[in-house]
Amino acid sequence: MKVYFISGLGADRRAFYKIQLPPSYEPVHLEWMQPLPNESLAEYAKRFSQLIKSDEDFILIGLSFGGMLASEIAKIIPPKKIIIISSLGSSKEQPWYFKLAGRMGLHKFILPAIYKRATLLNRFMGAGNKEMKAIVYSYVNNIDPKFIKWSLHVIVNWEHKERHPNLVHIHGSNDHLIPCRYVKADYIVEKGGHLMVMNRANEVNRILEEILVSGE
Repeated sequence: MKVYFISGLGADRRAFYKIQLPPSYEPVHLEWMQPLPNESLAEYAKRFSQLIKSDEDFILIGLSFGGMLASEIAKIIPPKKIIIISSLGSSKEQPWYFKLAGRMGLHKFILPAIYKRATLLNRFMGAGNKEMKAIVYSYVNNIDPKFIKWSLHVIVNWEHKERHPNLVHIHGSNDHLIPCRYVKADYIVEKGGHLMVMNRANEVNRILEEILVSGE
């Protein structure tokens, strides 16, 4: 069965380079597309869903912002299962500062250069060893400023009230971007941060195997 991976904001397949699936699952990494002007996340998901072969069973795995996109895609073409990592199961789980930014339009004042600098320096993005940090530096420094602006806008204005029934949520207890207390995670990785998919991959792989094997 194909397992489609969607990385976080501006990231690429390298975010999942330590993730290993059971032998019977085929990983397929989907790359972000450039959004259209004033495109909502739901509209973006319609275009993005065309990358998925919907005539066969599939599973979605979304990291951070990619988990939000996965939930929107599931409204269009239902997967056998959605697995989100370091993400939000619904807009009800958004931290108060996400909601405040959306109501007051604060995200509009965040310049792409400031976002990049903050992302690299902030402790919640600490990826671990030099190799992991090099990956983070690479995709953050190369992200399109227009994509940053669009992403921040659709994140703080996301309207997805009900969690998908086939969704499984993996979250880290030390996630500083989306603190664990705000979400309803099914699996919690102790001391896992926002990028635990990279620096605590062994725990994440163990949980993924449990989820996938139990669903067979």
